[in-house]
Amino acid sequence: MVWLYYLVSYLVGNIMFGYLVSMLLKGQDIREQGSGNVGARNAGRVYGKKAFVLTFLGDALKGAFVVLAGRYLLHFSETVQLLGLVFVIVGHLKPIVLKFKGGMGISTFIGGIIAFEPLIASIIVLAFLVLYPFLKSFTFTGLGSFLFIPVFLIFKTDNWVIPAIVLGMIFLLILVHIENIKERIKK
Repeated sequence: MVWLYYLVSYLVGNIMFGYLVSMLLKGQDIREQGSGNVGARNAGRVYGKKAFVLTFLGDALKGAFVVLAGRYLLHFSETVQLLGLVFVIVGHLKPIVLKFKGGMGISTFIGGIIAFEPLIASIIVLAFLVLYPFLKSFTFTGLGSFLFIPVFLIFKTDNWVIPAIVLGMIFLLILVHIENIKERIKK
C-alpha cells in the first residue's frame, strides 16, 4: 500500500498547473514562453499575477493533498507522509507527462510542508523577513529560509528522521536551483 501511495504521489506531482493555466488562460504552451519553466514564477512573468497565483496555489495544493491524504485517509506515519511529499516534488521536477521537464518544486514543497506542520508557515515568513535585507534575492532568501525548517523540527519532534527527510528535500531544491544560484553569485 505504501508503494502505491508513493506512485500516486509521483503522478499527482505530474499535474503541471503552470501548463494547465497557460493553456486555459492564453491557449499557449508555457514551455515556449519566458524561461520555458512550467512553474509559478515563469507563469507570473509571462502571464501576470493571476497566472502566478493560480499556478502557485495549484502546485502548492498538490503537495498539501499528498500529505493530508497520507495522514487522514491512509493513516500513514509522518515519515511516510514526508516521503510522499518527496515523491510529489520529484513528480513536479521530472514529470513523465512533459518529458521529465517540470518546475522548480518550491510551491509544491511549501504546500506540502505547511500541510505537514502549519507552524512552519510562520518559520518561513520570519526567516524570510530576517534574511532578505542581507541577501536581497528572493531565490537566496527563500531557499535560506527553508533551512530553518529542519532546525524547528529538531526541537518539535523526537524523531530525527523527520528533520533529515526535510533537509534532504531542501538540498534537492537547492540542486534544482543551482544554475540560478551560480548566476546570482556572478552578478
